[in-house]
Amino acid sequence: MTTEMLIVFTILGTSVVFLVTEWIPMEVTALLVLGAVALTGLTTPTEALAGFSNPAVVTVWAVFILSGGLTRTGVANMIGRIVLRLSGKSETQLIVVIMTCAGTMSAIMNNVAVAALMMPVVMDIARSTKTPASRLLMPLAYGSLLGGLTTMIGTPPNILVSEALRDQGLQPFTLFDFTPVGLTVFAVGVAFMAGIGRHLLPVRDLQRDPRDRDARSLSEQYQLEAHMPRLEVPRRSILVGKSIAESRIGTILGVNVVGISRRGRVMAAPAPSEILQANDGLIVESGGGGTRKLREELFSLGQLQIEPESSLLDDLITDSVILVEISVAPQAKIVGRTISQLDFRKRFGVNVLAVRRGVNVQRTHLQDRIMDNGDILLVQAHQRNMDALRESSDFFNLQNVSPNILIDHYDLDQRILAMRVHAGSNLIDRSLKDSRLGAVLGISVVALVRSGQAFPMPEPETPLQAEDLLLVIGRPEDLDLIQALTEFRVEQAVAKELEAIETEDAGLVEAMLSPHTTLAGKTLRELNFREKYGLTVLAIWREGSIYRTDKLRDMALRFGDAMLLYGKRPHFNLLGHEPDFLVLTQSAQEHPNLSKAKISISIMAAVLLPVMMNWTPIYLAAVIGAAVMVLTRCLTMEEAYRAIEWKGIFLIAGMLPLGEALNSTGAASYLATAVVATVGDFGPTAVMAGLMVLTFMATCVIPTAALVVLMVPIILSTAADMGVTPYPMMMAMAMAASASFMTPISHPANVMVMGPGGYRFSDYLKVGIPLTLAVFVTVLLVMPFFWPFTP
Repeated sequence: MTTEMLIVFTILGTSVVFLVTEWIPMEVTALLVLGAVALTGLTTPTEALAGFSNPAVVTVWAVFILSGGLTRTGVANMIGRIVLRLSGKSETQLIVVIMTCAGTMSAIMNNVAVAALMMPVVMDIARSTKTPASRLLMPLAYGSLLGGLTTMIGTPPNILVSEALRDQGLQPFTLFDFTPVGLTVFAVGVAFMAGIGRHLLPVRDLQRDPRDRDARSLSEQYQLEAHMPRLEVPRRSILVGKSIAESRIGTILGVNVVGISRRGRVMAAPAPSEILQANDGLIVESGGGGTRKLREELFSLGQLQIEPESSLLDDLITDSVILVEISVAPQAKIVGRTISQLDFRKRFGVNVLAVRRGVNVQRTHLQDRIMDNGDILLVQAHQRNMDALRESSDFFNLQNVSPNILIDHYDLDQRILAMRVHAGSNLIDRSLKDSRLGAVLGISVVALVRSGQAFPMPEPETPLQAEDLLLVIGRPEDLDLIQALTEFRVEQAVAKELEAIETEDAGLVEAMLSPHTTLAGKTLRELNFREKYGLTVLAIWREGSIYRTDKLRDMALRFGDAMLLYGKRPHFNLLGHEPDFLVLTQSAQEHPNLSKAKISISIMAAVLLPVMMNWTPIYLAAVIGAAVMVLTRCLTMEEAYRAIEWKGIFLIAGMLPLGEALNSTGAASYLATAVVATVGDFGPTAVMAGLMVLTFMATCVIPTAALVVLMVPIILSTAADMGVTPYPMMMAMAMAASASFMTPISHPANVMVMGPGGYRFSDYLKVGIPLTLAVFVTVLLVMPFFWPFTP
């Protein structure tokens, strides 16, 4: 083994580790690989960057745009609705029709886009036929993957292997060279799912018509009834005459008000501005638990009493903890973000006690305060963190604060409250973070006095003990609100009230992030989701588990999450028009531009015809077609950018130089010799089988595009060593890479249906493994007939 081979294997092994673990984003890994092969001299800098102009990369992004044009003009939607009308009510027939429809469109469209496009239609079919969505969504995903095997442009692996052959001076695959084998595999896959696979599918009913008493509704699936207490407003409560927002009931108790029972009628989805009246029954969704849990929460809050204390300011400062003023720098990166988003305590090691802008001072409810240039922050900080604050480009003008400033500018002597944790309180043994005192009062605890000793800036994980004295910055009137809430009577909402919160005007719906979203990793709080869309997130279904805690607003959203939303039905349409979200009902989808449907069909035909006739290469036809799609306004340039799966583009372009390095250094030949030595005696079919098994297993953890780039030089060298044509092995490997059925993370289409279908990881193994075996056997049997190993 040469030094160059050792270097390339080191880069290969390191990149695989990062791709599997995703310690850093996959596309960043690919770019680092690009830099590594250039810096180590395995390729020239020009060769390393050539991946971005590689015909395969150009073809992939151009096909994404063409697919986006067909989607935006409603062509695929029309096909889907026409075909699904013929599906009937038989589950077997439904599976066959859904998979056939998805597969047909995936032959010329991106399979993730097809799955996203058909999901709302399939969910509506599930509701109308009373079929559990879990019986239909996995076949939808698998149908879109199988359909991509039938043409050269159906999936990126097919495009990559075709262009790899061209790069080696061999005849590339044409548009329909994949069709004979691909159609056979597709037919076997559909037959398997309709005959055997459907018996392996789980029965989890996440979508039914809420007004259908014989069907399980979304509220039943998410077990909302067990988490929907009723709070009665006392006749003489100080909250009578205040709005829901002013009562701060949602913030203090961590609940969502979904209805108001008033004089025998239920008002569904009341606005935050709705005024509370005496004897109102507030129907709430309690994320933290049901009736008993809410009673315990109110009991704990009732024990929060202000105690008279003197010289409280002295307890905020010690030799190691000081109070300072810091100003937000003009070009600070924190400008425009809230204190909660920035997580000041974790990021800078400080407690923000107040924010001053001119003569205006805000001391409470600082979590959602947006930072601006020139803001002056009063912070409590450890001495050890001061150097980091001084060096930060976000702040300037750090000054120690004298007691006079604390009194004159901030009135802290009047704002510091002392609250005792009494024996028997439910807060005992709970950490400060879990106690939710910050959420309740809109502040953070600035000091803890225990056994006469003061501890400024206690850690969020500090457990509370009996007789602890908590020093907080707040207003006595905040405690008045809490006291008023503790007087509410808690009982379980009756069935009639629960049914009444779903009406013609208000109801429940599921939504998820779209395939081309830019919001993955952001929280609902960061998105101002409730304020922007007028909808409340009651629960999130993630990887087979339901999350419904009061911390939903701070959960980072993931692709594949199913969000249970409640609100006015017109707001469903508002969300459905957002490109970042996919609302799982057809009625809420943005209306396609049907007037351009004939144009987009003509453009697609004009792209495919010269390719079929071998008049022009696919990459050139696809680029021109994509440009014409935009010129004819089948989609806008912004929609075209959004249609491209940029992560995949960077992944392919970055990994291509590594594939070239494997070939040029002899590393691919080295691995090919090992493969031939191991299974070569059993013939080329056995070698192809071994390569397919390796590919099947690798797709469970490695992105398919990266895997194909790495496998191509090995297969080409193996075929050369054995003296056989590389075409059957290349096609078989591409099909194995695209047949990503065994895990949800194998392909984005699998992840997309996981939440709405209520699937667990094991469900994919249960159905995906036998389906993969069926595809494996079919390819081995069929491939030699259409693509023999001898020229």
